[in-house]
Amino acid sequence: MKIKKGFVLRDMCGEHIVTAEGLEHVNFNKLISLNSTAAFLWKKVAETEFTAESMADLLVEEYGIDSALALKDAGNLARSWIEAGIAEE
Repeated sequence: MKIKKGFVLRDMCGEHIVTAEGLEHVNFNKLISLNSTAAFLWKKVAETEFTAESMADLLVEEYGIDSALALKDAGNLARSWIEAGIAEE
């Protein structure tokens, strides 16, 4: 999967917010806020093809968490990005 073109992560007032670069993408009814871990992953995969497994590997490497938990969390995050329309398979 990959992040859809036109979406970028910005820091706004201490929050990690995904925004669209062009007005054709703007939907002010839905703002996407990421916690610091999700923002870490976004920054690591923003310009690449990625999988839930590759995101889980990043979590294990960065935070030292159990690989099964990392895979569960990464899979949930990837699905939420796809459902929000900011990533595609």
